[in-house]
Amino acid sequence: MLSFTKKYIQNLTTTLNNSNLKAISQIVNALDATKGRIYIIGNGGSAATASHMANDLGAGLRRREIKYFDVESLNDNTPVCTAIANDIGYENIFYMQLKGRLKPEDLLIAISCSGNSLNIIKAVEYAQERKATVIGLSGFDGGKLKALSDINYHVQTPKGQYGIVEDAHMILNHIIYSYYISTYYV
Repeated sequence: MLSFTKKYIQNLTTTLNNSNLKAISQIVNALDATKGRIYIIGNGGSAATASHMANDLGAGLRRREIKYFDVESLNDNTPVCTAIANDIGYENIFYMQLKGRLKPEDLLIAISCSGNSLNIIKAVEYAQERKATVIGLSGFDGGKLKALSDINYHVQTPKGQYGIVEDAHMILNHIIYSYYISTYYV
């Protein structure tokens, strides 16, 4: 177990060291420039990251009176997600929540390890139609999400390394949150 743990940590460290640091600055700049609402979407472990990110960027910064982002994780309302999935298909769970609400001044953060989840891609394509900014967090080879995003934080890994990709996405969240905290307490 010790050998596996060391190898995992080394893999994560190498992956983070090879990540696109410029994209992190671009994401913070996009957040700061947003005049509308920030929507965050993801499936599975990425849904947990979306929820955590909404918490940190929303309540976490607001309660400290640092930033007042209007942020919502669309995967957090289980009854809405399951009703849409049951009635018109899982590929519509995010698109239908954005339909008629998403404005050009809004920002969509889409998180997908593969970058090919149908429900993520459908929401991203709708955001593009509405001229909203799309930030993609992707892994593996990036999939469609990497190409469709205005800004993409990509975690290059062999296909199937969900843990490394999800870890890197969560670390990105904590980097952004910690950046805002550090600039406030300087």
